[in-house]
Amino acid sequence: MTVLVGYVPNAYGEAALSAAAEESRRRGERLLVVNMSRDDVLVDAHRAGAEQLARVSRDLEELGVEYELRQLDQGNDAAEELLRVAGDEAEKVSLLVIGLRHRSAVGKLLLGSAAQRILLEAPCPVLAVKTA
Repeated sequence: MTVLVGYVPNAYGEAALSAAAEESRRRGERLLVVNMSRDDVLVDAHRAGAEQLARVSRDLEELGVEYELRQLDQGNDAAEELLRVAGDEAEKVSLLVIGLRHRSAVGKLLLGSAAQRILLEAPCPVLAVKTA
């Protein structure tokens, strides 16, 4: 079985990664860390750089967590990509962990919510984590 986490290099992504690593250790399952970038933007703040991914690897190795890091460049939106990986039977995802940020009611109405879509459509339990 696998714990899947959507990672972005910010406070929300770090909170999700920390919770996912803890769940992975508690369950004795491998951790799949997915970071993605959309190919329709010139600069994507959600794409982790080489130094950030190296730090994530070091941190997970220190915790003794079995993990895999994937950086996807397919250009799909984050919710779609995480739902695709979570639904892949070969991955055997038992839990999907996401970081959650506060959005105004107008922001949710106009822009939609990737977190809401994941919570409603995921084929497995979802752990939504807020920053402290």
